[in-house]
Amino acid sequence: MAQQPSHLPRILAKVPAAELVEGAEAYGPVRSDIPAAPVLRGGETIGWAFVNSDYVGTTGYAGKPIHVLIAVDDAAQVIGVKLAEHSEPIVLIGIPEARIAALTEDYRGLDLVAAAETGGGAHDLRIISGVTVTIMVIDDSIVRSGIRVARALGLGGLAPLEARDGPAPEINLEARAAGDWLGLLGEGTVARLSLDVGQVNAAFAQMDDPRAAARPLAGDPGDSFIDMYTALVSISDIGERLLGPAEYRNLQSWLDEGEHAILIAARGQYSFKGSGYVRGGLFDRVALVQGDDSVRFQDRDHRRLGAIAAPGVPRLSEIDLFRIPADAGFDPAAPWRLQLLVQRDVAAIERVFTTFDLTYRLPESFLIRPAAPAPAGGVDAVEERAAQAALIERIWRDKTWEVVGLLAMLTVLTGAFFFQGFLTRSENVTFWFRMSFLTVTLVFLGWYANAQLSIVNLMALAQTLTYGFSWQAFLLDPLTFILWWAVAASLIFWGRGAYCGWLCPFGALQELTNRLARWFRVPQWTLPWGLHERLWPVKYIIFLGLFAVTLASLDRAEELAEVEPFKTAIVLKFDRAWPFVLYALVLLGIGLFVERFYCRYLCPLGAGLAIPARLRMFDWLKRYRECGNPCQTCAHECMVQAIHPTGEINPNECLNCLNCQVLYQSETKCPVVIRQLKRRAAVARPPVKGDAAAAPDRAENSAGATRPGPQKRLHETPTEGEEK
Repeated sequence: MAQQPSHLPRILAKVPAAELVEGAEAYGPVRSDIPAAPVLRGGETIGWAFVNSDYVGTTGYAGKPIHVLIAVDDAAQVIGVKLAEHSEPIVLIGIPEARIAALTEDYRGLDLVAAAETGGGAHDLRIISGVTVTIMVIDDSIVRSGIRVARALGLGGLAPLEARDGPAPEINLEARAAGDWLGLLGEGTVARLSLDVGQVNAAFAQMDDPRAAARPLAGDPGDSFIDMYTALVSISDIGERLLGPAEYRNLQSWLDEGEHAILIAARGQYSFKGSGYVRGGLFDRVALVQGDDSVRFQDRDHRRLGAIAAPGVPRLSEIDLFRIPADAGFDPAAPWRLQLLVQRDVAAIERVFTTFDLTYRLPESFLIRPAAPAPAGGVDAVEERAAQAALIERIWRDKTWEVVGLLAMLTVLTGAFFFQGFLTRSENVTFWFRMSFLTVTLVFLGWYANAQLSIVNLMALAQTLTYGFSWQAFLLDPLTFILWWAVAASLIFWGRGAYCGWLCPFGALQELTNRLARWFRVPQWTLPWGLHERLWPVKYIIFLGLFAVTLASLDRAEELAEVEPFKTAIVLKFDRAWPFVLYALVLLGIGLFVERFYCRYLCPLGAGLAIPARLRMFDWLKRYRECGNPCQTCAHECMVQAIHPTGEINPNECLNCLNCQVLYQSETKCPVVIRQLKRRAAVARPPVKGDAAAAPDRAENSAGATRPGPQKRLHETPTEGEEK
């Protein structure tokens, strides 16, 4: 199974048997066929120990495997779980590791037989805020690796899946199905499950719960309970025979690429749909099972069908189509079974359940079996990539609303930047737009979605480039992935300010708390330009130091990355040990007096973004030639002192707050605009003898403060010589 040296011997040397399984005394030798070792007590084997990453991919957020040591007994019950090794930064230096370890150990008692029957869904998944990706990787790997080991060792009655002798068969699109209902049943294109009352009563009588047998169905044992049929109607000729050409075209328009559909029809006293889906949107009486995977259908994947088009169809009470999503990993050429859940009331609010299977296998005429043998290990590699892709798709699907919210924020911000000239005409509109956006960034993007970028992301990228780049480590966190793509694009257009000034939750927290401090009249400190200019490089020194340590030891670099207060203030919402909380509060406290203190002088992420931001291709911030000489209005009002006394804006430090663009159009603060107003007033009312209305403008001209030239309307782009 394992395609690389096993991690098990190393992990066993670190974790005593008694820590993995209560009462265990030692481990036996690792088996020669699979990486699993017996767990011993009194010389007897009480279970089997293995490492999840020997069987399935366990790449986490850091781009490295998460190694979990697991033990199962002969009944395929998990009897021990231990988080052994990982490089997850949020666990290393954010969430206390004890919380993750305790959650991992809760998998004791997991029934792998039930998990195999339900496609891994026979347990509840608990999530700790801030480590969603890590927990989902751990959950997925424990279940899938446990099922594989149980099958390989024959535990709990599980048997190895049928091995393929060669490449997977493909669908023969030229095959033709029978022309009538009996012919379709006879060739297997349509499969049937027929249950009578006697069979159902006998199944409940064999259950351990005596209450199930005590309430048998009334009626003759030969009476029909359900007569159910199914077929794979996304195969072209099967679909046309059963649905008819027009309805089959409707089906094709309903299905996206990679999706399939099955028909389920039935008659009898039992409904395969029931009414639960009306309340909860989930069909709980039928499930499609293929291998260790299962598909449960939701109401959005369901359509009613009026009739079956094939001649000779009996009268049916239920005819429905069910869509199989593309991310379900369904193989139309492989056998599958439709699992019917039958329930029986045994008390006022209590029920017991049993299941019956309807097996479906496409006729051989619909399959093309390649003759070439599969390369050694190829099937395992393909299955593993499919499983990893399924996990990524599951994570993205669970984050749908967060992704939509982030994309909406990026759209609004992009529009604000492209039309900044219109936005910044009003100081009040610009101010409240910015405060509103920063509030959404802090509350939604930060505290709710935990989408706070970190220098740890860049360190993880450097590490994956060292050991071999993989997209999986980045796709596991949808919001972080989207944000980094947005940052990459914004660096070309606007520099680092698009993220640091608008999308960084901790930056938003600093600015909002500083605004509150100003409202309470807390004095603001402006550092002398000379000192301020010499403090700028500190964050670059921190960044380069962390990057150098990363090349030697990512774990050590992640510990040093605690210079970032992001995890404490945003991800963990200050629920952390007091030294970390105190550090974050001190930085925020200084920020009440020196706006964005941390962003200006200490942030290694800001420094890391500023370096490639030198490649930006556009300069969106408009300036006059008089800016800096003599006017210092923008420089004095810049919240991070990113404007030099000589008037130039330092793009490495600018946060794109747009305040300088508000001043650029201000009729009360910008000297150039005020001068334009005076000119317009002078032109609008020509001077007459004794009229002093134009005196200020004439005085200005006589002093040489303004230059003659064509008149311009207010807010027009200044002519050459006025704007630089």
